[in-house]
Amino acid sequence: MKVVILAGGFGTRISEESHLKPKPMIEIGGMPILWHIMKWYSRYGINEFIICAGYKQDVIKEWFANYFIHTSDITFDFTSGNEVIVHSKHAEPWKVTVVDTGLNTMTGGRVKRIRDYIKGETFMLTYGDAVGDIDINELLLYHKKHSKVGTVSVYNFGQNKGVLEIDNGEVKAFREKSNMDGDLINIGFMVFEPEFLDCIEDDDTILEKEPMEKLIKMKQLVAYTHHGYWQCMDTMREKEKLEKMIAEKTAPWIYW
Repeated sequence: MKVVILAGGFGTRISEESHLKPKPMIEIGGMPILWHIMKWYSRYGINEFIICAGYKQDVIKEWFANYFIHTSDITFDFTSGNEVIVHSKHAEPWKVTVVDTGLNTMTGGRVKRIRDYIKGETFMLTYGDAVGDIDINELLLYHKKHSKVGTVSVYNFGQNKGVLEIDNGEVKAFREKSNMDGDLINIGFMVFEPEFLDCIEDDDTILEKEPMEKLIKMKQLVAYTHHGYWQCMDTMREKEKLEKMIAEKTAPWIYW
């Protein structure tokens, strides 16, 4: 099975770093968040990835092209014809296809553009800017059990403010936030049958709008509720939060 990762946006909300590189290439714990996401899928034996690139797509391609340089000790021997020696090579068991899906293409359009790489198979799809400890095996079993075109993972992200309990206009209580107060949100980690691609019109199609709405009308979309950990990286504050968890060795998605 292949995993499609959306990695082509501008990342304007974390522009402190995204002006230099695509947001999925921003590092946490010394490695791009994209790498962390791929490591999680690889834990479940899923090792083929299609990356929907766009903004600064060359950065992603060059990083994978020079993977050994980023992950190994290197000797540059200028005394013997500029020989390069890679020590203790560590290669992930991955097949990675980086596709330039356009600079201004919307999320749905990016997925449509990689149709030829899906080859009519069931595929997984996620965003390139969030980590979590989603049980991929359980998610796939859930998808197969319901026999629908699409499955999205949802998560109760809670509120970030104090909560007022109001009855008929009268304030009954003011309390701290609770995870029960939030709405369920789409966190990526989706599974689709290949016919989902027929729901996407063109480059201007937003994944979360018309295609999803079509599936809902057809009663072909189900939601898998994740009860563990999940965190996106939209801002520097969220990046620092993830960095802190890694430094403190409390990051739930790190198993290596």
